[in-house]
Amino acid sequence: MLSRRAALLAPLAADFASRAATAPRKMTLSLHQNTSAAAGYRRSLEGWAKAGITHVELTDRLLDDFLKTDNLAAAKRVVTDLGLTPVSCAAVLPDFWIPGANRAAAMETWKKRCEQFSSFGLERIYCPAVTSRKVTQEDYKGAPDCIREGGEAARQYHMTAMIEFARNSSFISTLTTSLKLIREAAHPNVKPMLDCYHFWSGLSKFEDLDLIQPGEIGHVHFQDVPDVPRELLDNTTRLIPGDGVSPLVRILRKLAEKGYSGSLSVELFLPEFQQADPYEVARRIREKAEGVMRQARVI
Repeated sequence: MLSRRAALLAPLAADFASRAATAPRKMTLSLHQNTSAAAGYRRSLEGWAKAGITHVELTDRLLDDFLKTDNLAAAKRVVTDLGLTPVSCAAVLPDFWIPGANRAAAMETWKKRCEQFSSFGLERIYCPAVTSRKVTQEDYKGAPDCIREGGEAARQYHMTAMIEFARNSSFISTLTTSLKLIREAAHPNVKPMLDCYHFWSGLSKFEDLDLIQPGEIGHVHFQDVPDVPRELLDNTTRLIPGDGVSPLVRILRKLAEKGYSGSLSVELFLPEFQQADPYEVARRIREKAEGVMRQARVI
């Protein structure tokens, strides 16, 4: 029999559970190595750590540059000695998610990247859905097999493969297409990722976020865009979160509603960021990006 005390506390417990279920998910700020590309692998991470950044996203290109004069064990020591947590990594392979003549070579590179980055303890790796060729309906029919193959290779290294839709891609440029193909492939080690620049500057609509299933998004890139015609936007117009007109607070709240509680990785390409002192860039980003995150109540 329910005690009188338990009966009195039951409504409070239910209210607490309801509030917990609807409370915004917490997210962590991260920096993508493209943001300080000119500084190189070591200097970018050292500067960011000095600025209080603790979560980072590693890139294949900067790792390759580092490995020209050092080894993978040393690359890992840079991360661990600085107390950094790598949250994701990039393997940029054009035409990777689409059938084609270069598929076998791309797959070998993908496996190499999975092996390299999994040694850091990383569990997420992404490849943009970029292509420079004319895409046909047959390519879309063959894409799920490519997605499953990429996911299976990642699974061998205990990693989740992620597809980044890109606004300038003639293959997967929207959230809706990304969700459709990944769901059709139905591989447990493949997830969509969302880049705020590609999402807001491209053909996607805010309402598309409602299509996301709870826990479906694997990773998020976090940027803003200026108040200019979308036709003039490109990678070099990406801004620090809070410096543009993207509805980032609404986007973050919607992602939290959909169960996302991972990293928000700031990836910028403007020379004023990429060629600047990594410490100063990280300091500016942290101040502004965390301000947006506080407004969205995800920090």
